[in-house]
Amino acid sequence: MAAFRSPSPGFSVPRPAAFGVDPSGERMARIRRSPHFRDGVFQNPGGTARTRPSGSAAEFAKTYFDKEARQRRSPRGTVPVHATTLADLAQPPATGLRLTWMGHSSVLAEIDGQRVLFDPVWGERCSPVPFAGPKRLHPVPLPLAALGPVDVVVISHDHYDHLDMPTIKALAGTDTLFAVPLGVGGHLEHWGVSPDRLRELDWHESTRVGGLTLTATPARHFCGRGLRNTQHTLWVSWVVAGPEHRVYHSGDTGYFDGFRDIGAAHGPFDATMIQLGAYAEFWPDIHMTPEEGVRAHLDLQGGRPHGALLPIHWGTFNLAPHPWAEPGEWTKDAAEEVGQAVAFPCPGEPFEPAGELPGQAWWRAVSGPIARPWRRPRIVEGVAGTSRSDLDLAGER
Repeated sequence: MAAFRSPSPGFSVPRPAAFGVDPSGERMARIRRSPHFRDGVFQNPGGTARTRPSGSAAEFAKTYFDKEARQRRSPRGTVPVHATTLADLAQPPATGLRLTWMGHSSVLAEIDGQRVLFDPVWGERCSPVPFAGPKRLHPVPLPLAALGPVDVVVISHDHYDHLDMPTIKALAGTDTLFAVPLGVGGHLEHWGVSPDRLRELDWHESTRVGGLTLTATPARHFCGRGLRNTQHTLWVSWVVAGPEHRVYHSGDTGYFDGFRDIGAAHGPFDATMIQLGAYAEFWPDIHMTPEEGVRAHLDLQGGRPHGALLPIHWGTFNLAPHPWAEPGEWTKDAAEEVGQAVAFPCPGEPFEPAGELPGQAWWRAVSGPIARPWRRPRIVEGVAGTSRSDLDLAGER
């Protein structure tokens, strides 16, 4: 626990250290100078985004806590995890670019001789407390200490499933740098990261780390860790460009026109890491469906299939009403429709975007059948009143 905080006169409550701190001093002054900060809060591109579930609370609760639906939101068996070792990562990538998805939005990108770690979450739960909150559905592929040296840790925003205090504290004991959105640096300083190791950026600002240029680009989301959401810390996507390769990490975002602008300014990309899990009709503005994720990738690539798409933000935590394996199936279908190459590694499985991509639907072995509501109904000959989409169930092929 951190020091006591008084929310109102005469009362003191403990504030968990994991809440971090609200920006203050020169950091808050810089936030107020941001062109994206108006009326006391950071603004989303394209106007206000709904950050809380739409519709009635009763409807949301009925959907989210339905017993049968809850069973579908978890795997039926043990998720296959690649036992990543130092040997996997010791040899430099033959093509100069290698990605290792560690689960959820955590990705190690080895790019042009440097190592970038996106949104590292090694904790057992994405929560401010160790005894409650969404728990891992599979173990981390390897211990953080076995990852080896990292040149820069990149954070997209301060939600618990992207910014994990125990992980940051462990990395604070190394000599890595941290690239974070404007305002988020206060949390890291609170947890032991020295200010001289922070690169804190507003949208469209860049920093150099060795031979890499890291640019904070817009996203459509929100922020917050404590009981109050002050909207005083920014949320970003990231472009990382080296001498030979460039990659994009979406962080969390709803679909918006800005992907085309990011692609025009910084693309095309050898690989994109796109959020396409934890979507729901209750919050369409702040998370993307797989169909939207594939569209975002194409926008980033100038409107045509190019590079490799790595789906992120799925498979590790139960954060939305959709079935656990649905993001994998839907992404596979959506990408095949437009001819886009997608990598489907097991957590911890390294791959090189310019090489052979892992394409096996590994989730089917541990998933219940997944209906495909995104497919247009097709009548099956000889079966009256039945559509092809009713029969075509992932996991039953």
